[in-house]
Amino acid sequence: MNRVMIGLGALAFILFVAASSLFTVNQTQQVLITQFGEYVRTIQTPGLHVKVPFIQSVTAFDRRLLDYDAPGEEMILGDQRRLIVDSFTRFRITNPLLFFQTVGAAEQGIRGRLAPIVSSSLRRVLAGEPLLSILSTDRTRIMGEIRRQVNEEARRFGVEVADVRIRRADFPDENTQAILARMQSERERVAREARAEGAEVAARVRANAERDRTVLLAEAEANAQILRGAGEQEAIRVFAEAFNRDPEFYQFWRTMQAYREVFSGGEQRMVLTPESDFFRYFREMPAARMPAPAPAVPAPAPG
Repeated sequence: MNRVMIGLGALAFILFVAASSLFTVNQTQQVLITQFGEYVRTIQTPGLHVKVPFIQSVTAFDRRLLDYDAPGEEMILGDQRRLIVDSFTRFRITNPLLFFQTVGAAEQGIRGRLAPIVSSSLRRVLAGEPLLSILSTDRTRIMGEIRRQVNEEARRFGVEVADVRIRRADFPDENTQAILARMQSERERVAREARAEGAEVAARVRANAERDRTVLLAEAEANAQILRGAGEQEAIRVFAEAFNRDPEFYQFWRTMQAYREVFSGGEQRMVLTPESDFFRYFREMPAARMPAPAPAVPAPAPG
């Protein structure tokens, strides 16, 4: 009975020692082995590993990208404008031993170390840049310089900074109304300039249209005068031919035209003597002859 108890106790001790000697490293971890606080080795290969039980300790660090969100801080830009900048930093632990020696076993400790580094780098770089550069394509260059400065200081903690970005940039509350007023004034100025340019273009278009209209009317009038002159010339030629061919008929036709123009209205008054040449054709008109009456039929003789 005692042998059985001793055997079971020995087996339990062996299992306990084995459990204390074996540990697993995940793919997302890197492990630091220390013995009585002194560094022994670093394990970055995932799988099952062995350590000396009871005297060696295992400290695991995340090997993935970690985030640090910096609170919003007021920065003074190169053009003396104030801006509240909210940034975030992505980093990874590349040297677990240096990280353990400078920061400690807790990963949260690095965030307290990164806070002043990120803040000072942002202030140094943004102090030399105007607002338009931050809002334009130069923002990539600016953030690259900030990341470089943060990375140089973060290496002494065994950390590599992968990226630093400005998440949000706002104006302070006391500047917002003034900026909005300036923006409104600028938009009104642009609108006035646009309206003035539109009025100028409209006036130019109207002037061109009026000029074209005047030219077209002048050309039309000139063409009409040419056609009218040609028509009158042709009429004169026809009248001349008619006069030369039969002067008496031409004179008669012209007199008839004058009669029609004078007597058609009914309101004209003329004081002329009957012997006037104007009534020549009235005087020369032959008198109308009345037909002779039919002879009377003789009455029949009484029978």
